[in-house]
Amino acid sequence: MLLSTVAIIISLVLLMYLAYRGVSVLILAPVMAALAVLLSGDFAFMAPIYTETFMGGLGNYLLKFFPVFLLGALFGQLIADSGAASSIAHWFTRILGPKHAILTVVLACAALTYGGVSLFVVAFAIYPIAKVMFYKAGIPKRIIPGAIALGAFTFTMTSLPGTPAIQNAIPIPFYHTNVFAAPGLGIIGSLVMFVFGWMWLESRARKAKQAGEGYGDHNDGVEHENISEHNAMSVALAFSSLVLVIALNALFTYIIFPGMDFSAVTGKFANLVPSKNTGMWAIIIALIISCLWLIVIAWNRWEDLKNTINKGSMGSMLPAFNTASEVGYGAVIASLAGFAIIKNFVLGVAPGNPLISEAVAMSALAGITGSSSGGLSIALQTLGADYLRLATENNISPELLHRVAVIAAGGFDTLPHCGAIITLLSICGLNHRQSYLNIAAVTIVGPVLAVATVIILGTMFGSF
Repeated sequence: MLLSTVAIIISLVLLMYLAYRGVSVLILAPVMAALAVLLSGDFAFMAPIYTETFMGGLGNYLLKFFPVFLLGALFGQLIADSGAASSIAHWFTRILGPKHAILTVVLACAALTYGGVSLFVVAFAIYPIAKVMFYKAGIPKRIIPGAIALGAFTFTMTSLPGTPAIQNAIPIPFYHTNVFAAPGLGIIGSLVMFVFGWMWLESRARKAKQAGEGYGDHNDGVEHENISEHNAMSVALAFSSLVLVIALNALFTYIIFPGMDFSAVTGKFANLVPSKNTGMWAIIIALIISCLWLIVIAWNRWEDLKNTINKGSMGSMLPAFNTASEVGYGAVIASLAGFAIIKNFVLGVAPGNPLISEAVAMSALAGITGSSSGGLSIALQTLGADYLRLATENNISPELLHRVAVIAAGGFDTLPHCGAIITLLSICGLNHRQSYLNIAAVTIVGPVLAVATVIILGTMFGSF
């Protein structure tokens, strides 16, 4: 068993290192799973472990979550190509002005991601506006990635109640919750992340100003650019698409589904438990209606609607299959004898409070995979039932489990090898040495403070 545990650790370290070096998780996950099996001495079972365990874990994950990936990516593409994203960004710019460039970028990113727009779409949409604002305000360009990351990669992804981010949907089938789980604690956690991150970035900007640093010489042509509102739709219509996602989600979660009689449905689908699925159904319906709404309100604005739909749909494939591949890897690791040692160790952390153990497990796996959704999926696939049992034994609400799990997974996922961070820096034309300290402060330190706050308050007062 000890040999198997060592094999798991070696494969995890290699997974993290090679992902940082840019190797695709699609090929990396099955290869590292095979290596763990080989080093554990179970090579005779390699073929069935691949077809049954790895592909079984990958397939089950896609069965549950692919519609959210697909609709989320489609919605993000529709928002970008309709001009709604640009309209929202310019509205914040007009209201707050270049003097408050950092706050403007953070709030614009937050509004878009809370409405369901992909992190990458937001980064591409906001960066051109952000660099002009930072140049006019004399704020170093190296702070832009931190501002975008704070608005797009933190509280709207994991903490704000109702967010349609995939991370917030993953615990639903494991804990039988919904995306509004522990709303009060989610709001408090969001405030911790937002206030800490904003204060940090503002302090870095002040320090740079005192040192006379300025925007910097980056040869990005910013001095010749202006903030253009070309192709921007009306602000009211732009915001309506974001509000619709959250409002419809809440409507189906709290009013429509609780008042429905599902006897006819369960009569036809004998193994279906509606309470385990209504949270996911609410997200799917909200995104479908919001996509249709965007198509209608921007009907005269589409240059090539078919291309937008195709591009959005195809854009869902890589994130979905990357995460599913990591889940397949986790399923293989969980099947090995050595995983029992790791599992007992993790569950033994703070035995009187499973929330702490859960936060450690989610943070560790998110850090190893460089993905909050990947780490969260692996952890819940292997340990979700145990945490639900421990929560029941300790009189802890599943909603509290849900919120702690998601916030914790959104912390160490942004270590240097994280694909989203590498992409963000590439979009901004910067490197880790220039900008990673600010990114780490707002996406790691802030979420760690937030999850600690939520655990303390949840332990003292329960879920609210």
